[in-house]
Formats: sequence, structure tokens, C-alpha cells
Amino acid sequence: MKKAYRIKKNDDFQSVFRSGKSLANRQFVLYILKKEDQKNFRIGLSVSKKIGNAVKRNQIKRYIRQSFHELHDRVERENDYVIIARKPAGEMDFHSFKKSIEHVLKLGKCLKREKS
Repeated sequence: MKKAYRIKKNDDFQSVFRSGKSLANRQFVLYILKKEDQKNFRIGLSVSKKIGNAVKRNQIKRYIRQSFHELHDRVERENDYVIIARKPAGEMDFHSFKKSIEHVLKLGKCLKREKS
């Protein structure tokens, strides 16, 4: 994922936590902050040590990035997203992972409809 699509700085994370709205399902908590002047969305990832070892945490982050990569055309562009993985995310395969990410994005009304 390109640097333009990532949230790395603590100040950016904190502004999303303070000013954004939050939604959740069993596997993820999603914070959304609307930014009108942005050309593309940015995502920040947080995976706790409670979920597993470094290998498992990195796998979860890769799955989240890949899910956003596949949903790239449907995700609202002028938002910042911070995704916090919960413990059940550690036992999921990629397809159920993507479905869960889609679900939480639909709850936040951040997904455009698929063109048929």
C-alpha cells in the first residue's frame, strides 16, 4: 500500500479517535473521520499483542490491507479510517476477514454500491 494511503503519525491517529465516529462488529472497531480536502482515503491499523505473536499480528495487518486493496474502488475517498482488530480476528481466514471488513464499512456507510 502506498504511503499516501497510510496513517502513521500519532497525531493523525489521535485526531481520528477524538473527532471521528466509531462503529464495531465482533472482529473490528472502525473509526471514521471525514476530511473534505483529501484525494484518497488513508488507513491506520492497530493490532494488540493480546491477539497473538508478531507473525499473527502482521498477518492480520496484511489481510486488512489486502481487503482495502480489493475494495479500493468502492471505499469513500475523503475519509481517514483507523481499524482496531479484536481477538476473534486472529482465528479467521482471508475470505471471512474481507467479509467482516465489508460489513463494518457498510455499517459506516463508507462503501459505494457495486456496479453491475
